[in-house]
Amino acid sequence: MRWENTIVIDAPVDVVWALTLDVERWPETTPTMTRVTRLDDGPLRVGSRARIKQPMQAEAVWTVTRLLDGREFAWQTTLMGLTMTGSHVLAAAGDGCRNTLAIEVTGRGAGLFWMLFGGLLRRAITTENLGFRAAAERAREQVDPSTA
Repeated sequence: MRWENTIVIDAPVDVVWALTLDVERWPETTPTMTRVTRLDDGPLRVGSRARIKQPMQAEAVWTVTRLLDGREFAWQTTLMGLTMTGSHVLAAAGDGCRNTLAIEVTGRGAGLFWMLFGGLLRRAITTENLGFRAAAERAREQVDPSTA
């Protein structure tokens, strides 16, 4: 089961990409993240891991599985035998950025999980994307005050 949310952000792709890679600051961007702690040093790369605490959820370790610089980032965790994959795909949209966030749940019981928690996941992804938009547009204004 997969769901995605796409919005256009009035900020360049590089601004949105910088926010995307700065995972430890995501709790400042969205209420869907309580804490994100990197478990390794250096730039985010395939194999990098982070421990994430989200409201009303147990902590989970997410591992980066795909990273295409400036364009795409995906990571996975397992929960009760299910694999959850979160992805961020960025593309230029005029002077702005089309930001697509997605969550995919696979494994035995994914359909039941989606029936129980799909609405919550859809709301979370939408909230996260709106948070990225607000943060990116604030960051853009700091770089170029004439855009305010």
